[in-house]
Amino acid sequence: MLPRLVTAAALAALVLAPAARALAAPAVVASIVPIHGLVASVMEGVGEPHLLVPPGSSPHNYALRPSDAAALAGADLVVWVGPALETFLVDAVASRPAGAPLLTLMEAPGVTLLARRAGGAWQDAHAAEHNEDVLDHNGDVLDHAGAGSEHAHEGGTDPHIWLDPLNAQALVHAIGTALAALDPANAAAYWANVDATRSRIANLDTTLAGQLAAVQPTPFVVFHDAYQYLEVRFSLTALGAIGAEPGQAPSAQRVADLRRRIVGLGAACVFAEPQFDAGLVETIAEGTGAKIGMLDPEGGVTPGPRAYDALMKALVNQLSRCLSG
Repeated sequence: MLPRLVTAAALAALVLAPAARALAAPAVVASIVPIHGLVASVMEGVGEPHLLVPPGSSPHNYALRPSDAAALAGADLVVWVGPALETFLVDAVASRPAGAPLLTLMEAPGVTLLARRAGGAWQDAHAAEHNEDVLDHNGDVLDHAGAGSEHAHEGGTDPHIWLDPLNAQALVHAIGTALAALDPANAAAYWANVDATRSRIANLDTTLAGQLAAVQPTPFVVFHDAYQYLEVRFSLTALGAIGAEPGQAPSAQRVADLRRRIVGLGAACVFAEPQFDAGLVETIAEGTGAKIGMLDPEGGVTPGPRAYDALMKALVNQLSRCLSG
């Protein structure tokens, strides 16, 4: 009887193996925590994506580890914002085989793009110059009606697209489209997750708007210009950024301009970021009456299917707590 049992088990394994392979999740790599959270939400119940940049780190100065390189080499799909943000990934992405699936979310349909602003004090005290500098998908500046504008920008496109919940819903749809095409056997699960995730983010958007309504007119200064999409979506009043990018030390003139603006316009807060030294923030805020807060546009939350929600709630809690006094 034993040989027959072994043979039957072996035959059963051969029959079930193709079905198991068909339902196995693809190997997906996501760049940063908020993007990983959106991908994980779409893949929930099917598989888990690999995260490159861990919480507490910044994509602006990240270096790939050997485990990251191995994950990228074996990935069926890589999901990133794009070369404007994850510069550390540019060479790795370029070295992938021709035709290897790559999802660049800055190119996703339905995503609103904003022009990058210079560091220092912005000319308009209201966030993002009242959203006059919206870009189309070719990077051209559009006005409110979507017509062409002659207003020049040398800084390119602001890549922090996930901080607008409306953009996040478009990103979720793009992620679902890519996964369903890559893995048709699990397409129904992906699309069910897309619907649930978009609905959850829509409810989150309403909640965040209500929480921020009372502090919309309260001025503040950020460490670097990472929050424009959040400012525009919720009509917040950012006066400027200490630096255009982390690691770029501001000039003495920029520091002086920001301090005058903080005092003159009554900025309530100057926000630092946990990945970078807060000493400069303390110097700028000293003697101005502004408090020092902390914001993290990339993470600081536990990775997983609800990481995006947790990140947005944390950001809004930090903003509203400091700005409301």
